[in-house]
Amino acid sequence: MSRRPLSWLPIDPYILALVATVALAALFPASGAAADAVGGVSTGAIALLFFLYGARLSTREALDGLRHWRLHVTVLAATFVVFPLLGLAAKGLVPSVLTPALYGGLLFLCLVPSTIQSSIAFTSIARGNVPAAICAGSFSSLAGIVLTPLLAALLLGGSAGGFSADSLVKIVAQLLVPFLAGQVLRRWVGGFLTRHKKVLGYVDRGSILLVVYTAFSEGMVQGVWHQVTPARLAALLGVEAVLLAVMLALTWYGAGRLGFGREDRIAIQFAGSKKSLAAGLPMASVLFGAHASLAVLPLMLFHQMQLMVCAVIAKRRANDPVPAQPAPGPRPAEPARR
Repeated sequence: MSRRPLSWLPIDPYILALVATVALAALFPASGAAADAVGGVSTGAIALLFFLYGARLSTREALDGLRHWRLHVTVLAATFVVFPLLGLAAKGLVPSVLTPALYGGLLFLCLVPSTIQSSIAFTSIARGNVPAAICAGSFSSLAGIVLTPLLAALLLGGSAGGFSADSLVKIVAQLLVPFLAGQVLRRWVGGFLTRHKKVLGYVDRGSILLVVYTAFSEGMVQGVWHQVTPARLAALLGVEAVLLAVMLALTWYGAGRLGFGREDRIAIQFAGSKKSLAAGLPMASVLFGAHASLAVLPLMLFHQMQLMVCAVIAKRRANDPVPAQPAPGPRPAEPARR
């Protein structure tokens, strides 16, 4: 059997594409009229991305998922309560370990919603509750459209200099409105999207690459990369490794203490410990403006780290012995009728 191209690499080929996009932006940044054109196309690409998310999510699945409300509340609490608290605690690392700019990016990372695709994929590999992972990731993304900018305004303060009521309106218009439009039109376009799932996957990833190029091009033009040194980047990676390890442990053992079964714990761990690059990038471009490239750097590094670590965990969970269901015993004899 032939192996997929680049399947031997220890790094997801998409991550290599992200790195190549950053290098392209460093060598050939868009500026002037070209930057305006690329920015407009990037905005349209993200709107298309969230339209596809909405069109793919079955409304029936979303409504059925509401039955697992305890699981969804747990994931939302991990994403929008525990993560931000850990981000605030990391402020003690400034300026000895992290620069104020990198800390702002780290805190922003802690505010963005969970992923959808990778949470589903890893939950499926680990033999967890896949429908719950679908709904948990989707609910988190929808909640993040409102909660992320509000939390950014509250916790980042002046760091998110671009935040205003107008910024919130832009985020809702760019993310939520296309998502709802996809839900409305799903009846007519759902079949087409299902038949062309593989091709549309390239549209998803291409949209994110375009946003990365736009953000890092603007950063190059503004000269923000002179603020980062290799030592600071290494320190950032170490902090993020600790952050990911803490969240993986809290979501797994915490879900166990809350009484969830194995399949639900798997869904909670993968949906509650990860952050969405697709949702975070467009929000950062609105909230941080010219400094978006530095603000999303921690998110990009965390994204790669979470994929690599969760891939290993998912494969190990897949090999866990699942307790066998007890064989049904003999039915009790019916009482004799008088």
